[in-house]
Amino acid sequence: MTSYSSPMRLALISDLHGNLPAFEAVLGELEESRVDRIVCLGDVAAGPQPRETVDRLRCLRCPVVLGNWDTWMLNGMPDLAGYAGPRLRDQGEWCAAQLDERDKTFLATFPEQLELQLDGSSVLCVHGSPRSFMEDIHPSTPDHEVAEMLSDVEHSALTAGHTHVQLVRPHNSTLIVNPGSVGLPFHTWPPNGALRMSPWAEYAVLTSEEGRITAELRRAPYDVSTLREVAHESGMPHPEWWAGQWLSAGEA
Repeated sequence: MTSYSSPMRLALISDLHGNLPAFEAVLGELEESRVDRIVCLGDVAAGPQPRETVDRLRCLRCPVVLGNWDTWMLNGMPDLAGYAGPRLRDQGEWCAAQLDERDKTFLATFPEQLELQLDGSSVLCVHGSPRSFMEDIHPSTPDHEVAEMLSDVEHSALTAGHTHVQLVRPHNSTLIVNPGSVGLPFHTWPPNGALRMSPWAEYAVLTSEEGRITAELRRAPYDVSTLREVAHESGMPHPEWWAGQWLSAGEA
């Protein structure tokens, strides 16, 4: 008798950035997709609804990787360079002040790396790269630099966020997957000072079947006008500037 096993499906979410409407849109799609597991690749709270987003994530009871903004929520904001830097610092300090001790205790449990098994495939989950949560992997990153980042990686897939841009890139026997950003998907890279956000939420689904792993990049639509209203009502610093970074569906 021939036996058949169902493929295993892992949802990747990252860079929620306190955007609860976008997060709910993704979770709604995942509920219909019936994935087996969810993992979050970090940068959870920094946005107009930091506490609400942390609470919603905590209820999922899914693994979460530590991101750079998660660290800043716990240890204080650094000086951020560029046109947007001072405003982002102000917003970060406001977001950290909204979190209570229970929220911060939750953030403090996030490891810098997670290793998951998915139907015979091993998946390494990080925020930026295996070396640092501040390190980027782009389509244009030279192969030799990627090789240095992945020198100790022997996994079927490496999943990483941080850049806010979706990516699927094979490297030797490892598939590199960036699900993009749920809460702040960059419309172009590099931002060049003027942050422009796409009017959807981004995520990805990994499927492993008989030791072969594949990735699907997805976008979940939602009403960005609701997000703009939330930002204005939240008390977050610089709401007009922040809300103005979002493209409309027609512009994207």
